[in-house]
Amino acid sequence: MKASKVVDFLGRVLMAAVFVNALPGKLTDFAGTAGFIASKGIPAPLAAFLLVCAIAVLIVGAILLVFGETTVLGASLLLVFLVPTTLIFHTFPIDQGFVMNLALIGGLILAITRGNAGAAPSFSNLRARSEQWRG
Repeated sequence: MKASKVVDFLGRVLMAAVFVNALPGKLTDFAGTAGFIASKGIPAPLAAFLLVCAIAVLIVGAILLVFGETTVLGASLLLVFLVPTTLIFHTFPIDQGFVMNLALIGGLILAITRGNAGAAPSFSNLRARSEQWRG
C-alpha cells in the first residue's frame, strides 16, 4: 500500500473520530441534548426527532468517511449534519465550536473533492455508478 493511501486513511480516521467523539454525550444524555436543541426554538418533539437523525448521520457518516469507496457519501452526510449545526448552535454568539466546525467543514469538502480523483462530485457520475450496480 502506498504511503499516500495510508496517510489519507489516517486523515479520514482522525476526522471521523471527532464525530464519533460527539456521540457518547448525545446518547447518555439524550433528554438533556434534546432539551438544548429545543432551547434554540425548535419544538420539543421535533428536537428529539432531529437528535435521533443526527445520531444516525454521525454514525453512518463517520463509518462511510473512513472507507475509501464511500468517502464522498460519508463526507456529504457529515456536511448535512455539520453546516446547520454550526449555524444554529455556534454562531450567535460565536463560540469555540464555530472555528473547529469551520475547519471540519473544510476537511469534509476536501474529502469530497479528493474522494473523486480531485474532481467535484457530479450527478452524472452517481447515475453511471447506479446503472453499473443495476447490471
